[in-house]
Amino acid sequence: MRAMKWGALACAALIAVSAHAGPEVGDYNGLPKDLAAAAVDYDVAQFRSNRAELDRLLADDYVLFGTGGRTLTKANALADAAAPAGTDKSVVISRQVKRAWPNGAVLAGVVDASEVRDGRRTAIKARFTDVWAERQGRWQVIFTQIDLIP
Repeated sequence: MRAMKWGALACAALIAVSAHAGPEVGDYNGLPKDLAAAAVDYDVAQFRSNRAELDRLLADDYVLFGTGGRTLTKANALADAAAPAGTDKSVVISRQVKRAWPNGAVLAGVVDASEVRDGRRTAIKARFTDVWAERQGRWQVIFTQIDLIP
C-alpha cells in the first residue's frame, strides 16, 4: 500500500491558486472555475490524506494505474488515505498539461514529492495523468495513471 500512498500523493498532484493552499497545489488558471476549484480541492485532499474529501472527488468507478503495474480502485485509494501519513511533506508540480472540454478534462504533469516516514525521508518523481468527468453537475476524477521517472 505504500506505493498507493505515493501514488495518491503524487496523482493529481498537489498544485498555488487558492488562499487555503500552498505549494502543494498546481496552477489551474485558464480552466473553468468549477473544475479549477475541484482540482485544488483534490490536490489539498491528497496532501492532507483527507479521506472524506477524496471520497467526494473520486468517482465510484475510479481506477488508478499505479507504479509497479498495480491497478487500484476507489476503495483501495480511500483505504490508503486512512493509513498513517508521513511528516515533513514536500510536493512540487511542474510541466503541467491542462486540457478541458465540455464535461471532461485531462490534468497532468510531473510531481516531485517526499516525506519522512519511520524516521527516513523517502522521495518519488513521477509523471501523472488524471482524467476528470463532470457528472450530475460536479467534477470527479475517473482515472489516474502514474509512472515513476528514474
